[in-house]
Amino acid sequence: MIAELHRQHRAAEFKKFLITIDKTVPAELAVHLVCDNYGTHKTPAIKAWLAKHPRFRMHFTPTGSSWINQVERWFGFLSDQKITRGTHRSVQALEKDIRVWIADWNTHPRPFIWTKTAEEILESLARFCRRISGAGH
Repeated sequence: MIAELHRQHRAAEFKKFLITIDKTVPAELAVHLVCDNYGTHKTPAIKAWLAKHPRFRMHFTPTGSSWINQVERWFGFLSDQKITRGTHRSVQALEKDIRVWIADWNTHPRPFIWTKTAEEILESLARFCRRISGAGH
């Protein structure tokens, strides 16, 4: 997990994060970024930076995408295990706890595992479609 904490979420902070990723990931590897459609990820400054760094490939997820759900699940772990259970007397204390938690995660990573096959998901969707078919929606 490559992580940075920024108090604002503008293109300037996103660019700083891209630079950190560029320095951290070995130069011979391609970098695929899965991002939501937040405008910060698409500004002229970001597009210009990406044009100069062709190993970076942006993938934008639709709203409700399962890819982004996995990222949100990771943030849920962070929130459940560190933020809501902790007592933080300052923003700096909170940031320190988050950094420590991320370092521990990286030392002992836990992969996310899909619990259903594609066929099970499609069958569940088909059952839902049959149930609402002709329901006047």
